[in-house]
Amino acid sequence: MRFFPLALLLTGLAGVVAPEAAQAQSGTVRRHLVYFRDKAGTPFSTGQPQAFLSARAVQRRQRQGIAVLPRDLPVTPAYAAQVRATSGVTLLYTSRWFNAAVVACDSAALGRLQALPFVRAAATLNRGTNRTVPAGQYAQQTQPPVAARGAADYGEAYWQAQMIGAVSMHNAGYQGEGMQVAVFDAGFPGVDQMQAFEPLRQSGRLLSTFDFVDKDRTVFEKNSHGTLTLSTLAAEQTGHFIGTAPRASYHLCITEDVRSEHPIEEANWLIAAEYADSVGVDVISSSLGYTTFDAPSRDHRYADLDGRTTIASRAANLAARVGILVVNSAGNDGGNSWRYIGAPADADSVLTVGAVDSLLNLGGFSSVGPTADGRIKPNLAAMGVRAAGLAPNNSVVRGNGTSYACPILAGMATGFWQANPTLTAQQVLQWLQRSGTQAASPDNLQGYGVPNFVRAYNLVNPNTPLAAGGPRRPANELSVFPSPGGAELTLYLPEPLRRRALRVSIRDSRGALVRELPLAPVGGERVPLSLPGLRAGAYTCTVQAEGAAPQTVRFVQE
Repeated sequence: MRFFPLALLLTGLAGVVAPEAAQAQSGTVRRHLVYFRDKAGTPFSTGQPQAFLSARAVQRRQRQGIAVLPRDLPVTPAYAAQVRATSGVTLLYTSRWFNAAVVACDSAALGRLQALPFVRAAATLNRGTNRTVPAGQYAQQTQPPVAARGAADYGEAYWQAQMIGAVSMHNAGYQGEGMQVAVFDAGFPGVDQMQAFEPLRQSGRLLSTFDFVDKDRTVFEKNSHGTLTLSTLAAEQTGHFIGTAPRASYHLCITEDVRSEHPIEEANWLIAAEYADSVGVDVISSSLGYTTFDAPSRDHRYADLDGRTTIASRAANLAARVGILVVNSAGNDGGNSWRYIGAPADADSVLTVGAVDSLLNLGGFSSVGPTADGRIKPNLAAMGVRAAGLAPNNSVVRGNGTSYACPILAGMATGFWQANPTLTAQQVLQWLQRSGTQAASPDNLQGYGVPNFVRAYNLVNPNTPLAAGGPRRPANELSVFPSPGGAELTLYLPEPLRRRALRVSIRDSRGALVRELPLAPVGGERVPLSLPGLRAGAYTCTVQAEGAAPQTVRFVQE
């Protein structure tokens, strides 16, 4: 595996939250965010970004017409040196964007830092007693590997890819080739051994790994939440599981410490985002969110979720401003008293993803908007109810959570950008919103709805539209095509049903019967299916022959 030099990390951070006086007890070492007054005396300049950004990072900005700004400059090296030389202080990271440093020290040493003339303020990041918190943000049910029963190639991942057009995207030749994705999570055990990730490893597309919690490169450990989210993106095991961007290149970043919940994790997110920027990442997929902490005094209030206040949200917006498409889960608080999205899902330039089931119904747990300043959130939705992923033993698991929906959609967004390379990151977000099932009437439950690659591609390229392509289901399975589709569809019949009289029943997402029609024996595979007057939404089509078990397939009506 090829690793990017970590020197790129030790660069510039600026006021993320309202600075506050640190109040750690003397002798107790905590982590703090120390803000600097300026970047005076820096040897770096915006005219020579190659000194602190990779060529790919510079090119990403140039393609999108984004200038290198003073906030991109690293922290003044002399300031970092004086922090490092201060007795009792360990310098962990510096941040370009916030013009600050993450340090570990007790309150006495922090006082010495605050006395330095270039230090503006400090905020404590992990005040309070540590405790173990539930691992991850998803509920899962483990099951053994199963034979593919969707598309022959996709296995259990078929429908979550199909419902957003990712299967058609792959058929059209867009699987993420040439794109780079950074995944922020809590750990990636098994990724270095699992069969589903062998193509990623063998092709050299696992570009870098870093643990921003423990400050080392070891990530194939800790919590398996990251393994699951990565699988929905990058897995490629034919007949078992294929993610939505299986040919992209990846950077794996641990930013989440499941042992406790403190704002230091938001600072980890910030530093990881700057790293992603520096190496030239195109897309960040983050199935993480922050609302409450072990120390209640640090909890975010709803008023804080305005996209401009929390550390993670400001970091996410800055990542978006340098041309990265930031995709973040909405959160799983929809069913409790909080209800709302967390940080950084509230950031205005972030593609925030809610969760729906296979019939496009909102998951009851999916966090909702609006933001504190009244903006629509989430932006879009993808499958996160009984969605499929892979456990570290390579077995399929199904579970609920926006942690599934986020990477599933991030992979499709990666392929969509690959197919339309002249777009900016924000244009990618906007076109995907225009392709959503609720584009005409967005709300604070699903935002603009469930997007679709083919629909979005054809909106961008009206003179050279992309055909949806044929279904990739085995010949012995029932399917409806295209999906999403219009009034005129095609029903694909498996061999046992082609020479028998049939009854076709169409039901809406609530189970109500909306259409029923008989079919005489056709002898062939394809049957025209005319369904005028159906409202946009998800439906099931059940086909039954006398004396045989019914077969059912889902489809989406535009």
